[in-house]
Amino acid sequence: MKFIFVSGGVISGIGKGFTAASIALLLKQSGYRVTPIKFENYLNLDAGTINPIEHGDPFLCEDGTEGDMDIGTYEKFLDEDMGKDNFVTIGRIYQTVIDRERKFEYHGEDVEAIPHITDEIISRITTLGNKKKADIVLIELGGTAGEYQNILYYEASRIMTLKRPGDVLHVHVSYVPTPGHLGEPKTKPTQLSVRTLNSMGIQPDFIIARSQKPLDQRRKDRFALFCNMHPEDIISNPDLETVYEIPLVLHKQGIVKRILNKFNLPVKEPKLTEWKKLVEKIKSSKKSVTIAIVGKYFGTGEYQLRDSYAALFDALDHAGWANNVIVKTTWINSEKVTEKNAKETIGKPDGIIVPIGWGERGAEGMIAAANYARKAKIPYLGLCYGMQLAVIAFARSVLKWTDADTTENDPKTEHPVIYLIPSQQEVMKRRAYGGTMRLGGWEAKVKKGTKAYALYKKYNQLLNSNGLTSERHRHRYEFNSKYVQDFEKNGLQISARSIEEGLVEIIEISDHPFYIGTQGHPEYKSRPLRPHPMFIGFIEACINNTKS
Repeated sequence: MKFIFVSGGVISGIGKGFTAASIALLLKQSGYRVTPIKFENYLNLDAGTINPIEHGDPFLCEDGTEGDMDIGTYEKFLDEDMGKDNFVTIGRIYQTVIDRERKFEYHGEDVEAIPHITDEIISRITTLGNKKKADIVLIELGGTAGEYQNILYYEASRIMTLKRPGDVLHVHVSYVPTPGHLGEPKTKPTQLSVRTLNSMGIQPDFIIARSQKPLDQRRKDRFALFCNMHPEDIISNPDLETVYEIPLVLHKQGIVKRILNKFNLPVKEPKLTEWKKLVEKIKSSKKSVTIAIVGKYFGTGEYQLRDSYAALFDALDHAGWANNVIVKTTWINSEKVTEKNAKETIGKPDGIIVPIGWGERGAEGMIAAANYARKAKIPYLGLCYGMQLAVIAFARSVLKWTDADTTENDPKTEHPVIYLIPSQQEVMKRRAYGGTMRLGGWEAKVKKGTKAYALYKKYNQLLNSNGLTSERHRHRYEFNSKYVQDFEKNGLQISARSIEEGLVEIIEISDHPFYIGTQGHPEYKSRPLRPHPMFIGFIEACINNTKS
């Protein structure tokens, strides 16, 4: 078994995840069994309780793991499901070691960071590799070289390199800035980052240089001289039109051949035909549709972040390319939307999405957006909270239950159309928030004759002929089934129910161009080569809306 560590230098957010995923894709398409693992620096046991503004949209896996966005990147590039073994936080590592100490499993030893924490890190890596029967394990180290939070991950890398000569490589992804007043790329920051690695006993085998433009030979030669490397091991990774082009750019510079040669493995040409077609389609799309995203996790200080809804934006892109259009988005702070100003604030986009969310802040604005989309016949897709708030909007506007609400926001409402089911009520009494929601893949039966059924069937996402499908979930509150007849008599249809407990999974309005809310999260299952049917259908409706 071989191991590739991927670290980052100079700045965070440099693109380690995309680089790691691209290398994994190239090796997989070369015929090798590859599995990735991401190590994060925070003490949280997972990403589930972190504000998405702080660390981006937690990625939801099929097994219920709430991981880092990079886990989603691995799924999209490799077209494989990730899970609990692919994502580890330092909090989880410490918890495991401390639990063992309390059980006297270290037999009275002094329990220390080295070797006990590093041993646990290495164990997670090798256990994953054995479980997946991998030829190569690709390990992404969170954070940036030089931070004290991730020092033990680097120490584990050093120990593995020492104990397994010939089996371990280290790829350093580092930023090469081009200051505007100089006009030339500067290599010194990366030189210092490599020196930091050297001080930890690590000599990188490759440098992936992230820069605005392709790196020239002069810069590669300087890197080689000052970083004690061969020029051909300095790989340029410039800004590109799409991140899905990264594997092609890396392959063109021979990284796969260099990696396999260093591992003394047979060199095989990766099969990239479908990937090349994808990139060509992305670059050739000219027409566009505009989608308004009405949410509340966009802002951080005076800046707005795409990462808060990363999986959603990716799913929209995938469905756009499948429809040969570019998806443009406008971001609307739901706290600024009301029933009176919805038309003015949202405008007339080709479609409206209300995404994931929790709590009272901004909820009324999302309800107003759902109402506006219904009345104006604008294609609408409600995701989790967006489905729940669409139900509330319908109850207030059509059923005239003006106090209708979710008990999450109004525990005393007389019309709790969204409520906490008894099993979750017990959880909340214990204030047990982390990892206690309805998480991961849940099967549901989709009703024949509905728009939802037609979409799943058209794009081969039904598990069987009886209408069974599965979506990933991340929520506590549910549609209150005691009101089903009231809704269905007035035009809101229940399209799907869960196999377990018969919970409402999908709602839709049949006399609307496209008005669907899903309790599950189809955005987490979308892949660039296999877009999700719900998003394909939504974008199709948006295209039709532009023509009307």
